[in-house]
Amino acid sequence: MTLSTALPRPAAGSLEDVVDLLRGRRLAVLTGAGISTDSGIPDYRGPDSPPRTPMTFQQFVGDEAFRRHYWARNHVGWRHMHRTEPNAGHRALAELEARGVVNGVITQNVDLLHEEAGSRTVIDLHGRYDRVVCLRCGTVRPRAEVAERLEALNPGFVESVGAVADIEIAPDADAVIESTADFRIASCWAPDPDGGAGECGGMLKPDIVYFGENVPKERVERAFALVDDAQALLVAGSSLTVMSGRRFVVHASRTGKPVVIVNQGPTRGDALATLTLDAGTTPTLTALARRL
Repeated sequence: MTLSTALPRPAAGSLEDVVDLLRGRRLAVLTGAGISTDSGIPDYRGPDSPPRTPMTFQQFVGDEAFRRHYWARNHVGWRHMHRTEPNAGHRALAELEARGVVNGVITQNVDLLHEEAGSRTVIDLHGRYDRVVCLRCGTVRPRAEVAERLEALNPGFVESVGAVADIEIAPDADAVIESTADFRIASCWAPDPDGGAGECGGMLKPDIVYFGENVPKERVERAFALVDDAQALLVAGSSLTVMSGRRFVVHASRTGKPVVIVNQGPTRGDALATLTLDAGTTPTLTALARRL
């Protein structure tokens, strides 16, 4: 089933309905790219989003040209992610957690804006943009360290493609640029895991779950536990297109917990929702912070 053939939204309600349903309940929250659009990070699937084809895990590990293109774009785009700030919707969820209304956030985003807003229990389902992992030795490094290595390998590259503010940024810290053929990618410089005298030389990958890659089992189990510990599930800013997020809606519905979906446009979870609200996340979450 695609979004265009999704079931109607028979549970569509108003903000008043949402408040009435959620008041007095402890909430688990699932967020998607839609909550970060007001922070300047575009949504992959929002009503006004241009078409995008994200790189798959298989493309990244199996084709050097794809990998080079990704790292070149990411080398530009991650700077934009680093300077984005939480919006009022992120801060509203942090406030609700501080008051005990929200028991935690499961986010499909990699932008860390929930943590920056003050949320303390956050499960970064799809990883974090600020870390890089070696697929050979498993070493995890801050993205800033890899940026220094990439800058040394590609002096002046960022300047050659223009100011970051003039380049389209995608939700995974990617950036749309055209010429990446001459970009040099970095390999892991940790000690050789086989005991040799040289460097590991393994393939570096952003610590982000790509399309075609599984979310780590331990992370999924923690997210299910968060939902189980709550009395209702609130979805904010996700079209629930991919199963990695939609599974929590399915689980909550099957276990009899109310599910409220706040999103601009239809979602793949609407048929399972107790209520849906076609609205922006920032005004809705700030209103809930005042009234719950």
